[in-house]
Amino acid sequence: MSRTHPSQPVLVAGGGIGGLAAALALTRQGHHVKVLEQSPQLGEIGAGIQLGPNAFAAFDALGIGPKARARAVYTDGMVMHDALDETRVGHIPTGEAFRTRFGNPYAVIHRADVHLSLLEGAQASERIEVLTSSSVQRVEQDDEGVTVHDAQGRTHRGVALIGADGVKSAVRRQYVGDEARVSGHVVYRAVVDKKDFPADLQWNAASIWVGPDCHLVHYPLRGGEQYNVVVTFHSRDKEEWSVREGSREEVQSYFEGICPRARQLIDLPRDWKRWATADRDPISRWTYGRATLLGDAAHPTLQYLAQGACMALEDAVTLGEALRVHGNRFDQAFELYQHSRIARTARIVLSAREMGRIFHAKGVERLVRNDLWKGRAPERFYDAMEWLYGWKVENCLKD
Repeated sequence: MSRTHPSQPVLVAGGGIGGLAAALALTRQGHHVKVLEQSPQLGEIGAGIQLGPNAFAAFDALGIGPKARARAVYTDGMVMHDALDETRVGHIPTGEAFRTRFGNPYAVIHRADVHLSLLEGAQASERIEVLTSSSVQRVEQDDEGVTVHDAQGRTHRGVALIGADGVKSAVRRQYVGDEARVSGHVVYRAVVDKKDFPADLQWNAASIWVGPDCHLVHYPLRGGEQYNVVVTFHSRDKEEWSVREGSREEVQSYFEGICPRARQLIDLPRDWKRWATADRDPISRWTYGRATLLGDAAHPTLQYLAQGACMALEDAVTLGEALRVHGNRFDQAFELYQHSRIARTARIVLSAREMGRIFHAKGVERLVRNDLWKGRAPERFYDAMEWLYGWKVENCLKD
Protein backbone atom coordinates (compact mmCIF):
# COMPACT_ATOMS: atom_id res chain seq x y z
CA MET A 1 0.00 0.00 0.00
CA SER A 2 1.19 3.48 -0.86
CA ARG A 3 3.62 5.48 1.27
CA THR A 4 2.44 8.73 -0.30
CA HIS A 5 -0.84 10.62 0.01
CA PRO A 6 -2.97 9.20 -2.82
CA SER A 7 -5.45 11.20 -4.85
CA GLN A 8 -8.26 9.09 -3.45
CA PRO A 9 -9.52 9.96 0.04
CA VAL A 10 -9.64 7.74 3.07
CA LEU A 11 -13.26 6.76 3.64
CA VAL A 12 -14.70 6.93 7.16
CA ALA A 13 -18.01 5.20 7.83
CA GLY A 14 -19.80 7.18 10.54
CA GLY A 15 -19.94 10.84 11.44
CA GLY A 16 -20.18 10.49 15.20
CA ILE A 17 -17.49 11.14 17.77
CA GLY A 18 -15.24 8.31 16.59
CA GLY A 19 -15.67 9.05 12.89
CA LEU A 20 -14.95 12.77 13.15
CA ALA A 21 -12.02 12.13 15.47
CA ALA A 22 -10.62 9.66 12.93
CA ALA A 23 -11.07 12.22 10.15
CA LEU A 24 -9.11 14.82 12.10
CA ALA A 25 -6.34 12.34 12.90
CA LEU A 26 -6.06 11.34 9.23
CA THR A 27 -5.83 14.94 8.01
CA ARG A 28 -2.96 15.55 10.41
CA GLN A 29 -1.07 12.91 8.44
CA GLY A 30 -1.84 14.69 5.17
CA HIS A 31 -4.83 12.66 3.97
CA HIS A 32 -8.07 13.81 2.44
CA VAL A 33 -11.08 12.20 4.11
CA LYS A 34 -14.64 11.48 3.06
CA VAL A 35 -17.00 10.83 5.96
CA LEU A 36 -20.16 8.84 5.22
CA GLU A 37 -22.91 9.48 7.77
CA GLN A 38 -26.22 7.60 7.60
CA SER A 39 -28.31 10.31 9.28
CA PRO A 40 -29.71 13.21 7.25
CA GLN A 41 -27.90 15.66 9.50
CA LEU A 42 -24.91 15.53 11.80
CA GLY A 43 -25.49 15.45 15.52
CA GLU A 44 -25.46 13.32 18.65
CA ILE A 45 -28.30 11.94 20.71
CA GLY A 46 -27.80 11.38 24.41
CA ALA A 47 -27.02 13.59 27.33
CA GLY A 48 -23.93 14.00 29.47
CA ILE A 49 -20.73 12.01 29.37
CA GLN A 50 -17.67 11.98 31.60
CA LEU A 51 -14.20 12.83 30.34
CA GLY A 52 -11.08 11.43 31.96
CA PRO A 53 -7.62 12.95 31.51
CA ASN A 54 -7.07 10.55 28.60
CA ALA A 55 -9.85 12.27 26.66
CA PHE A 56 -8.21 15.68 27.05
CA ALA A 57 -4.88 14.27 25.89
CA ALA A 58 -6.69 13.06 22.77
CA PHE A 59 -8.48 16.37 22.21
CA ASP A 60 -5.15 18.17 22.27
CA ALA A 61 -3.61 15.70 19.83
CA LEU A 62 -6.53 16.23 17.44
CA GLY A 63 -6.16 20.01 17.58
CA ILE A 64 -9.48 20.76 19.31
CA GLY A 65 -8.35 20.97 22.91
CA PRO A 66 -9.41 24.61 23.47
CA LYS A 67 -12.86 24.04 21.97
CA ALA A 68 -13.63 20.99 24.11
CA ARG A 69 -12.14 22.48 27.26
CA ALA A 70 -14.28 25.59 26.93
CA ARG A 71 -17.47 23.50 26.88
CA ALA A 72 -16.64 21.13 29.75
CA VAL A 73 -17.55 21.43 33.43
CA TYR A 74 -14.62 20.65 35.71
CA THR A 75 -15.66 18.63 38.73
CA ASP A 76 -14.24 18.78 42.23
CA GLY A 77 -14.49 15.03 42.55
CA MET A 78 -16.18 11.71 41.93
CA VAL A 79 -18.41 10.53 44.76
CA MET A 80 -20.30 7.30 45.45
CA HIS A 81 -23.16 6.90 47.91
CA ASP A 82 -25.08 3.82 48.93
CA ALA A 83 -28.61 4.38 47.59
CA LEU A 84 -30.23 2.46 50.44
CA ASP A 85 -28.84 4.26 53.50
CA GLU A 86 -27.06 7.34 52.04
CA THR A 87 -23.65 6.19 53.29
CA ARG A 88 -20.79 7.82 51.40
CA VAL A 89 -18.87 4.85 50.04
CA GLY A 90 -16.02 6.63 48.31
CA HIS A 91 -14.74 10.04 47.25
CA ILE A 92 -12.05 10.74 44.67
CA PRO A 93 -10.90 14.38 44.56
CA THR A 94 -10.21 15.59 41.03
CA GLY A 95 -8.57 18.90 41.85
CA GLU A 96 -4.95 19.98 41.71
CA ALA A 97 -3.42 16.72 42.95
CA PHE A 98 -5.41 14.73 40.37
CA ARG A 99 -4.37 17.07 37.54
CA THR A 100 -0.76 16.94 38.63
CA ARG A 101 -0.80 13.14 38.69
CA PHE A 102 -2.43 12.66 35.28
CA GLY A 103 -1.52 15.87 33.48
CA ASN A 104 -5.12 16.72 32.66
CA PRO A 105 -8.45 17.30 34.44
CA TYR A 106 -11.57 15.25 34.98
CA ALA A 107 -14.71 16.83 33.56
CA VAL A 108 -18.29 16.28 32.48
CA ILE A 109 -19.81 17.55 29.26
CA HIS A 110 -22.86 17.19 27.07
CA ARG A 111 -22.22 14.56 24.42
CA ALA A 112 -23.42 16.99 21.75
CA ASP A 113 -20.74 19.48 22.84
CA VAL A 114 -17.98 16.90 22.26
CA HIS A 115 -19.41 16.19 18.83
CA LEU A 116 -19.71 19.91 18.06
CA SER A 117 -16.07 20.51 18.98
CA LEU A 118 -14.99 17.74 16.60
CA LEU A 119 -17.36 18.94 13.89
CA GLU A 120 -16.02 22.48 14.09
CA GLY A 121 -12.53 21.08 13.71
CA ALA A 122 -13.62 19.10 10.66
CA GLN A 123 -15.43 22.06 9.10
CA ALA A 124 -12.29 24.16 9.46
CA SER A 125 -10.33 21.64 7.41
CA GLU A 126 -10.31 21.72 3.62
CA ARG A 127 -9.32 18.06 3.65
CA ILE A 128 -12.57 16.69 5.12
CA GLU A 129 -15.79 16.15 3.17
CA VAL A 130 -18.87 15.00 5.09
CA LEU A 131 -21.71 13.33 3.21
CA THR A 132 -24.96 12.81 5.13
CA SER A 133 -27.82 10.42 4.25
CA SER A 134 -25.25 7.85 3.24
CA SER A 135 -25.75 4.53 5.01
CA VAL A 136 -22.95 2.05 4.32
CA GLN A 137 -24.25 -1.30 3.10
CA ARG A 138 -21.38 -3.20 1.51
CA VAL A 139 -17.62 -2.95 1.04
CA GLU A 140 -15.50 -4.25 -1.82
CA GLN A 141 -11.71 -4.27 -1.92
CA ASP A 142 -9.03 -4.65 -4.56
CA ASP A 143 -5.29 -4.04 -4.79
CA GLU A 144 -5.72 -0.30 -5.22
CA GLY A 145 -8.41 0.60 -2.72
CA VAL A 146 -11.94 0.11 -1.40
CA THR A 147 -15.37 0.73 -2.83
CA VAL A 148 -18.26 1.39 -0.47
CA HIS A 149 -21.84 0.93 -1.62
CA ASP A 150 -24.47 2.87 0.31
CA ALA A 151 -28.20 2.35 0.78
CA GLN A 152 -28.94 5.18 -1.63
CA GLY A 153 -27.33 3.28 -4.51
CA ARG A 154 -24.17 5.37 -4.64
CA THR A 155 -20.59 4.13 -4.63
CA HIS A 156 -17.65 5.78 -2.89
CA ARG A 157 -14.04 5.06 -3.75
CA GLY A 158 -11.14 5.42 -1.35
CA VAL A 159 -7.67 4.19 -0.59
CA ALA A 160 -8.82 2.68 2.74
CA LEU A 161 -11.86 2.49 5.01
CA ILE A 162 -12.23 3.25 8.71
CA GLY A 163 -15.37 1.58 10.07
CA ALA A 164 -16.50 4.02 12.78
CA ASP A 165 -20.20 3.39 12.23
CA GLY A 166 -21.18 2.69 15.81
CA VAL A 167 -22.52 -0.13 17.91
CA LYS A 168 -24.48 -1.65 15.02
CA SER A 169 -21.68 -1.23 12.51
CA ALA A 170 -22.33 -2.41 8.95
CA VAL A 171 -18.58 -2.71 8.42
CA ARG A 172 -18.22 -4.99 11.43
CA ARG A 173 -21.25 -7.00 10.33
CA GLN A 174 -19.61 -7.71 6.97
CA TYR A 175 -16.18 -8.65 8.28
CA VAL A 176 -16.90 -10.11 11.73
CA GLY A 177 -20.61 -10.95 11.83
CA ASP A 178 -20.76 -11.54 15.57
CA GLU A 179 -23.82 -11.18 17.76
CA ALA A 180 -24.36 -8.50 20.35
CA ARG A 181 -24.49 -9.45 24.01
CA VAL A 182 -27.66 -7.86 25.40
CA SER A 183 -27.02 -7.04 29.05
CA GLY A 184 -30.59 -6.83 30.33
CA HIS A 185 -29.62 -3.50 31.89
CA VAL A 186 -31.77 -0.53 30.88
CA VAL A 187 -30.49 3.05 31.03
CA TYR A 188 -32.70 6.11 31.17
CA ARG A 189 -31.07 9.48 30.44
CA ALA A 190 -32.38 13.02 30.71
CA VAL A 191 -31.18 16.60 31.16
CA VAL A 192 -32.83 18.81 33.80
CA ASP A 193 -32.55 22.59 34.12
CA LYS A 194 -30.83 23.85 37.27
CA LYS A 195 -33.97 25.60 38.50
CA ASP A 196 -35.77 22.24 38.59
CA PHE A 197 -32.92 20.27 40.15
CA PRO A 198 -32.88 19.67 43.95
CA ALA A 199 -30.67 22.20 45.71
CA ASP A 200 -29.35 19.53 48.10
CA LEU A 201 -27.92 17.57 45.14
CA GLN A 202 -26.35 20.45 43.21
CA TRP A 203 -22.83 19.19 43.73
CA ASN A 204 -19.91 19.91 41.45
CA ALA A 205 -19.12 16.23 41.21
CA ALA A 206 -19.74 13.17 39.13
CA SER A 207 -22.08 11.51 41.61
CA ILE A 208 -23.41 7.98 41.72
CA TRP A 209 -25.91 6.32 44.06
CA VAL A 210 -25.46 2.54 43.96
CA GLY A 211 -28.25 0.15 44.86
CA PRO A 212 -29.36 -3.46 44.41
CA ASP A 213 -29.67 -4.13 40.67
CA CYS A 214 -29.72 -0.39 40.00
CA HIS A 215 -27.91 2.93 40.28
CA LEU A 216 -28.49 6.64 39.72
CA VAL A 217 -26.04 9.27 38.42
CA HIS A 218 -26.10 13.06 38.35
CA TYR A 219 -23.66 15.85 37.52
CA PRO A 220 -23.71 19.43 36.18
CA LEU A 221 -23.57 20.38 32.51
CA ARG A 222 -23.11 23.59 30.51
CA GLY A 223 -21.70 25.77 33.21
CA GLY A 224 -23.99 24.30 35.85
CA GLU A 225 -27.14 25.56 34.12
CA GLN A 226 -28.31 21.99 33.56
CA TYR A 227 -27.88 18.63 35.28
CA ASN A 228 -27.46 15.24 33.69
CA VAL A 229 -29.60 12.51 35.22
CA VAL A 230 -29.04 8.82 34.46
CA VAL A 231 -30.76 5.86 36.06
CA THR A 232 -29.98 2.23 35.36
CA PHE A 233 -31.83 -0.92 36.37
CA HIS A 234 -31.95 -4.62 35.61
CA SER A 235 -35.03 -5.13 33.46
CA ARG A 236 -37.62 -7.67 34.48
CA ASP A 237 -38.40 -8.22 30.79
CA LYS A 238 -36.42 -9.76 27.94
CA GLU A 239 -34.70 -6.83 26.24
CA GLU A 240 -33.53 -6.17 22.72
CA TRP A 241 -30.75 -3.72 21.88
CA SER A 242 -32.67 -0.51 21.24
CA VAL A 243 -33.17 3.20 21.90
CA ARG A 244 -36.63 4.68 22.28
CA GLU A 245 -38.70 7.10 24.30
CA GLY A 246 -39.00 6.12 27.92
CA SER A 247 -41.85 5.83 30.40
CA ARG A 248 -41.79 7.70 33.69
CA GLU A 249 -43.97 4.98 35.20
CA GLU A 250 -41.48 2.27 34.24
CA VAL A 251 -38.57 4.09 35.87
CA GLN A 252 -40.47 4.67 39.08
CA SER A 253 -41.46 1.00 39.30
CA TYR A 254 -37.82 -0.14 39.64
CA PHE A 255 -36.63 1.97 42.58
CA GLU A 256 -38.56 0.78 45.61
CA GLY A 257 -36.42 0.95 48.75
CA ILE A 258 -34.13 3.69 47.46
CA CYS A 259 -33.53 6.48 49.99
CA PRO A 260 -35.69 9.59 49.49
CA ARG A 261 -32.73 11.84 48.69
CA ALA A 262 -31.68 9.74 45.72
CA ARG A 263 -35.23 8.95 44.73
CA GLN A 264 -35.79 12.63 43.95
CA LEU A 265 -33.82 12.06 40.75
CA ILE A 266 -36.34 9.75 39.12
CA ASP A 267 -39.20 12.18 39.68
CA LEU A 268 -37.48 15.10 37.91
CA PRO A 269 -37.39 14.60 34.13
CA ARG A 270 -40.39 15.27 31.94
CA ASP A 271 -38.91 13.34 29.04
CA TRP A 272 -36.70 10.27 29.26
CA LYS A 273 -34.74 8.51 26.53
CA ARG A 274 -34.50 4.74 27.10
CA TRP A 275 -31.50 2.60 26.13
CA ALA A 276 -31.59 -1.19 26.38
CA THR A 277 -27.84 -1.74 26.54
CA ALA A 278 -25.53 -4.29 24.99
CA ASP A 279 -21.87 -4.83 24.27
CA ARG A 280 -19.92 -7.39 22.25
CA ASP A 281 -17.25 -9.84 23.30
CA PRO A 282 -13.78 -8.51 22.51
CA ILE A 283 -12.27 -9.71 19.26
CA SER A 284 -8.60 -10.25 18.40
CA ARG A 285 -8.74 -8.74 14.92
CA TRP A 286 -10.04 -5.38 13.72
CA THR A 287 -8.27 -5.08 10.37
CA TYR A 288 -9.37 -6.75 7.14
CA GLY A 289 -7.17 -5.71 4.24
CA ARG A 290 -7.75 -2.03 3.63
CA ALA A 291 -10.53 -1.76 6.22
CA THR A 292 -10.24 -1.42 9.97
CA LEU A 293 -12.64 -0.76 12.85
CA LEU A 294 -12.68 2.11 15.33
CA GLY A 295 -14.71 3.20 18.37
CA ASP A 296 -17.95 1.40 19.17
CA ALA A 297 -17.69 -0.54 15.92
CA ALA A 298 -14.53 -2.15 17.28
CA HIS A 299 -15.28 -2.44 21.01
CA PRO A 300 -18.83 -1.54 22.10
CA THR A 301 -18.91 -1.42 25.87
CA LEU A 302 -21.33 -0.95 28.72
CA GLN A 303 -21.32 2.45 30.38
CA TYR A 304 -19.96 1.54 33.81
CA LEU A 305 -16.45 2.94 33.29
CA ALA A 306 -17.68 6.04 31.42
CA GLN A 307 -15.08 5.38 28.72
CA GLY A 308 -16.96 4.75 25.46
CA ALA A 309 -16.28 8.14 23.89
CA CYS A 310 -12.83 8.33 25.46
CA MET A 311 -11.80 5.04 23.83
CA ALA A 312 -12.98 6.24 20.41
CA LEU A 313 -10.87 9.37 20.79
CA GLU A 314 -7.87 7.29 21.82
CA ASP A 315 -8.40 4.99 18.84
CA ALA A 316 -8.35 7.92 16.42
CA VAL A 317 -5.15 9.39 17.84
CA THR A 318 -3.44 6.00 17.87
CA LEU A 319 -4.43 5.37 14.26
CA GLY A 320 -2.92 8.68 13.25
CA GLU A 321 0.28 7.94 15.14
CA ALA A 322 0.55 4.51 13.53
CA LEU A 323 0.27 6.11 10.09
CA ARG A 324 2.95 8.63 11.02
CA VAL A 325 5.36 5.97 12.25
CA HIS A 326 4.87 3.86 9.10
CA GLY A 327 5.01 6.69 6.58
CA ASN A 328 1.32 6.31 5.66
CA ARG A 329 1.64 2.68 4.64
CA PHE A 330 -1.84 1.55 5.57
CA ASP A 331 -1.07 -2.17 5.83
CA GLN A 332 1.68 -1.68 8.41
CA ALA A 333 -0.13 1.16 10.16
CA PHE A 334 -3.37 -0.80 10.53
CA GLU A 335 -1.45 -3.71 12.02
CA LEU A 336 0.31 -1.48 14.56
CA TYR A 337 -2.95 0.31 15.36
CA GLN A 338 -4.87 -2.86 16.20
CA HIS A 339 -1.87 -4.30 18.05
CA SER A 340 -1.77 -1.17 20.22
CA ARG A 341 -5.49 -1.01 20.95
CA ILE A 342 -7.04 -4.47 21.20
CA ALA A 343 -5.87 -5.49 24.68
CA ARG A 344 -6.56 -2.06 26.19
CA THR A 345 -10.08 -1.79 24.83
CA ALA A 346 -10.85 -5.41 25.73
CA ARG A 347 -9.85 -4.57 29.29
CA ILE A 348 -12.34 -1.71 29.20
CA VAL A 349 -15.15 -3.93 27.92
CA LEU A 350 -14.54 -6.66 30.50
CA SER A 351 -13.88 -4.25 33.38
CA ALA A 352 -17.10 -2.36 32.60
CA ARG A 353 -19.07 -5.59 32.94
CA GLU A 354 -17.48 -6.27 36.31
CA MET A 355 -17.97 -2.69 37.49
CA GLY A 356 -21.67 -3.00 36.70
CA ARG A 357 -21.84 -6.04 38.95
CA ILE A 358 -20.07 -4.17 41.75
CA PHE A 359 -22.30 -1.10 41.44
CA HIS A 360 -25.42 -3.27 41.62
CA ALA A 361 -24.28 -5.50 44.47
CA LYS A 362 -26.82 -6.63 47.07
CA GLY A 363 -26.77 -8.55 50.31
CA VAL A 364 -23.33 -9.32 51.70
CA GLU A 365 -21.67 -8.30 48.42
CA ARG A 366 -23.02 -4.79 48.97
CA LEU A 367 -21.34 -4.68 52.38
CA VAL A 368 -18.06 -5.91 50.93
CA ARG A 369 -18.20 -3.23 48.21
CA ASN A 370 -18.80 -0.49 50.74
CA ASP A 371 -15.95 -1.65 52.97
CA LEU A 372 -13.63 -1.92 49.98
CA TRP A 373 -13.65 1.80 49.16
CA LYS A 374 -14.69 3.51 52.38
CA GLY A 375 -11.89 5.69 53.75
CA ARG A 376 -9.47 4.94 50.91
CA ALA A 377 -6.88 7.69 50.43
CA PRO A 378 -6.98 9.61 47.12
CA GLU A 379 -3.50 8.40 46.20
CA ARG A 380 -4.68 4.79 46.34
CA PHE A 381 -7.51 5.59 43.96
CA TYR A 382 -5.07 7.38 41.66
CA ASP A 383 -2.76 4.36 41.65
CA ALA A 384 -5.66 2.12 40.66
CA MET A 385 -6.58 4.50 37.83
CA GLU A 386 -3.08 4.86 36.39
CA TRP A 387 -3.64 2.23 33.69
CA LEU A 388 -6.70 4.10 32.47
CA TYR A 389 -5.98 7.80 32.89
CA GLY A 390 -2.24 7.59 32.23
CA TRP A 391 -2.78 7.22 28.47
CA LYS A 392 -0.99 9.85 26.38
CA VAL A 393 0.01 10.30 22.76
CA GLU A 394 3.60 9.55 23.76
CA ASN A 395 2.70 6.07 25.06
CA CYS A 396 -0.18 5.13 22.77
CA LEU A 397 1.78 2.80 20.48
CA LYS A 398 2.86 -0.62 21.68
CA ASP A 399 6.28 -1.96 20.80
